[in-house]
Amino acid sequence: MCADYAGSIDKDRIASQAGRDINISERVFLVTGAAQGFGYGIAAAFAAMGAKVCMADLNGQGVRDAAKLLSKDFMTDAIGVGADVSDDGSVRDMVFEAVNHFGGLDVLVSCAGILKAGSLEEISKEDFERVNAVNYTGFFLCSKYASAVMKEQRRLDAGRMHDIIEINSKSGLEGSRANFAYAGSKFGGIGLVQSFALELAPFGIKVNAICPGNYLDGPLWSDPERGLLKQYLDAGKAPGAKTTADVRAYYEAKVPLGRSCRVEDVVRAVKYIVEQQYETGQALPVTGGQVMLK
Repeated sequence: MCADYAGSIDKDRIASQAGRDINISERVFLVTGAAQGFGYGIAAAFAAMGAKVCMADLNGQGVRDAAKLLSKDFMTDAIGVGADVSDDGSVRDMVFEAVNHFGGLDVLVSCAGILKAGSLEEISKEDFERVNAVNYTGFFLCSKYASAVMKEQRRLDAGRMHDIIEINSKSGLEGSRANFAYAGSKFGGIGLVQSFALELAPFGIKVNAICPGNYLDGPLWSDPERGLLKQYLDAGKAPGAKTTADVRAYYEAKVPLGRSCRVEDVVRAVKYIVEQQYETGQALPVTGGQVMLK
């Protein structure tokens, strides 16, 4: 299917982009999970640098509105696409729309993700499979279709480099009590990163992961009904915590640098990965020292 897909893209338009010296301001980014949180922050940061950005999210209207805002604020070309990363056809269409609009694709940032905390007794098979469908299978599908385009671009321009970046988690580097569905999907994601890196290196495609620490101000944590501060309070992951503020303080105390991860920390890591030319298959911690590689 992927070969058929590569044959359906506009090769003439891609060829017109070949041979150019690409810097950040000229690259085409596709960012999933871009209606809010890290995904939105990454898309906004690179739009501000002048990059062309396709923002994708299950919340189609929200991501289209976000893209219009970025286009207006930064005077750059940004589009929003509704997409379910766990669905093969939806991902295929998402990549096709990005390529047909911009004429190519340089950087995939796979940021879409969900989390369901709970113990073995609490997590259902349906919950487990849904977390893995988005976090694990979703990264596979996005990489499958994005890499088909990148390979074609490399064929037309032998010096052209591309990037596939998974926004993983510190939970992909160490286990997480009462959070095994998410941690398992993220550990699996790093396995995909390393395997894809080996497979795609001959095509000039670098594949790396970024593993942020806890983004306590982001919607994944702070949503009052479904956020992790509430989930972790209910799951008893913060010993002695009576309120979500107690949970926040508990997790902040785990970080040697004394604060939660911020969008700008992850943006700096993405920028480094894109600009460097000699590293692939890596999982880059952005945890304030909470997780240190051995």
